[in-house]
Amino acid sequence: MKKFSKKTLVIIVSILIAISYILHKTIAYHPVTITIMLVSTIIAGGPILRRAISALRYKIVGIDALVSIAVIGALIIGEYWEAAAVTFLFMIGDYLESRTLEKTRSSIKSLMDLAPDTARVRIDGVEQILSPQELKQGMILVIKPGERIAADGIVLEGSAYVDQASITGEPVPVFKEKDAHIFSGTIITSGYLIVEATQVGESTTFAKILHLVEEAQDAKAPTQKFIERFSRYYTPAIIALSIITYLITRDIKMALTFLVIACPGALVISVPVSIVAAIGSSAKNGILVKGGEAIEKLSRVQAVAFDKTGTLTEGKPSVVSLHAYGMGQEDVLKIAVIGETYSEHPLATAILKEAANRGVTTTKVPENPEYIQGKGVSFSFEGTSYFIGNRTLFEENGIDLTAALQDIHKEEHEKRTVVIIGTTERVIGLIAIADKLREEAFAVIKELKKLRIKKSVMFTGDSKGTAETVAHDLQLDEFLYELLPEHKVEAVKGLQKKHGSVAFVGDGINDAPSLATANVGIAIGAAGNDVAMETADVVLLGQKLGGLIDAIRISHMAVRNMKQNIFFAIGVAVILLIGVLLGGVTLSIGMLVHEISVLLVIINATRILRFAKRKKYTSL
Repeated sequence: MKKFSKKTLVIIVSILIAISYILHKTIAYHPVTITIMLVSTIIAGGPILRRAISALRYKIVGIDALVSIAVIGALIIGEYWEAAAVTFLFMIGDYLESRTLEKTRSSIKSLMDLAPDTARVRIDGVEQILSPQELKQGMILVIKPGERIAADGIVLEGSAYVDQASITGEPVPVFKEKDAHIFSGTIITSGYLIVEATQVGESTTFAKILHLVEEAQDAKAPTQKFIERFSRYYTPAIIALSIITYLITRDIKMALTFLVIACPGALVISVPVSIVAAIGSSAKNGILVKGGEAIEKLSRVQAVAFDKTGTLTEGKPSVVSLHAYGMGQEDVLKIAVIGETYSEHPLATAILKEAANRGVTTTKVPENPEYIQGKGVSFSFEGTSYFIGNRTLFEENGIDLTAALQDIHKEEHEKRTVVIIGTTERVIGLIAIADKLREEAFAVIKELKKLRIKKSVMFTGDSKGTAETVAHDLQLDEFLYELLPEHKVEAVKGLQKKHGSVAFVGDGINDAPSLATANVGIAIGAAGNDVAMETADVVLLGQKLGGLIDAIRISHMAVRNMKQNIFFAIGVAVILLIGVLLGGVTLSIGMLVHEISVLLVIINATRILRFAKRKKYTSL
């Protein structure tokens, strides 16, 4: 037997209802009219009755059971039009609900649609097309413009702009070149890449995000759990009250109408629809929220604690200023590059990166380099001896620092690391290096105050001086310094005692204990980081701290939306109940208002999907 789609059945029943209504108004309850009404009731009411019986097997008395009882009762007392109208309205309401609900899941569905279908691999010099499931670690992928990347990997060759919106929420394509990390599910917009696959199949970042988003939809909020417990007892209570109503009034139509208008449909759906919309909207903006409980907790946060390195700062030392004495800055930088060629120290890496950014390159190498632990390096180049290091290195070798002393004091006052470059006779330059504050950090702290977060606190293992400078620059309320990971956990607990609900924001690597201890653990820049994805309640998949503000705003929006839906659903039920008792609400009108209320609740939740970032969180 051919099974009709839900849409087709709605069309068929709509035609039957229209015909039966015309006949009812012209020839009243003629056998033809009754027959069409019964056919309409059976087609529309059959699925409702089947769902009710199926639920009763599991001892669940739900909305379907209430409607089924009301329809059967209407048929028994000869109210064929009411039975047909109620089943038709319930059917069309169910259809419209499912269509509207699709919108609340649209962001999640669109994320799932981004899963790659094929992968172009190079095997023994020959390009082949494989499915993503056939990929193995170490395979070489060839990705061309417009193609979706099928695995996490490292770029071996080529350069390209990659659209990472599906992972990080970044609206602008990111430039990738050799040694850069790329993620499955992202798209090359221009250029080409040859990539070595490091994570494939279910191990890719994209697959993990999908898995966690799917889990998040099933993770229920406390309010949702309460509503479900409430409806479990509410529905049987309504049946009992309708029986009592009949026994008191002896009005079977009123009792049956009471059953219909008391259906808790809008109330039951009021919370989950808001949660799903919030999870989808967050995912669209590069924020992974692990379920309704995380959303509710985030909305109640009173204090936010930040790890400094990698969270408020970029986590990578970089050159912030360069001074030259008696020669050009590029000449000083070139000598520094030669001296640091073989060094793997983070400060050396910062110097080499700055040189690359400025286009300063050289193939020269140092002669007789000697690395002096904790002080720097000495070497020769083209017959001249050079030193690169800290003040102690120069003072021990009797080199005059007078020319650079004022600049050294200024940079040290700013809590920057000073690398001095000089010969055996004089200083020729100095490079100030610091872990830069994130561009958007100041604006984010300012926005937190607008969101009525009582305290913004920084945790760091650095010295008091460095911590004080960062806290002052960002206008933080409080800072704690020289903390080990275990100290940070105790600090989180201390904030919880003072302020109640606390969110901790970290990079997810060495911050896992604090992320787990806080009421809400938030990991930043965690794409590809298994520890962060498992430990944190909220994951900001991009490298921007501004995602924190978006996450809090969405949580506030979702909780506000849930409250609106709950009050609206209860209000409609109360008004309808009064209408029934006063005799102004019929069975079909009750069902119509009920279905409209459900739709309005869903439509209200879809507003969360239209969440837009109010501003870019850059330094002001």
